[in-house]
Amino acid sequence: MTQPKLYKRHRFPPEIIQYAVWLYHRFALSHRDIEDLMSQRGVEVSYEAIRLWCNKFGPKYAQRLRRKHQGYGDTFFIDEVFVKIQGKQHYLWRAVDQDGEVVDVFLQKRRDGKAAKRFF
Repeated sequence: MTQPKLYKRHRFPPEIIQYAVWLYHRFALSHRDIEDLMSQRGVEVSYEAIRLWCNKFGPKYAQRLRRKHQGYGDTFFIDEVFVKIQGKQHYLWRAVDQDGEVVDVFLQKRRDGKAAKRFF
């Protein structure tokens, strides 16, 4: 089986690179955590190599996923989260479809649900 040009001149097979990048973006793990997980599976790779893979391949994977995106569902839910930014409480509203995909976000200093609904 021939490797795609995207992975040319890389020491590790595409499956390992894809798995490491997927772990980083899916579970928000650090590069060192991924290095530990990979070493438990018998793959010795440095955290620096994983960092370079995430920087190089992450945007390309995201671009492919955006192209394949079929659109959002027909049912939306509004989710409210309280966050502190520089010690001050803010209100973060998210519109989420029935598949759990975030459609849009809205941040405000005062809690105003009607304004958030108008925004979405």
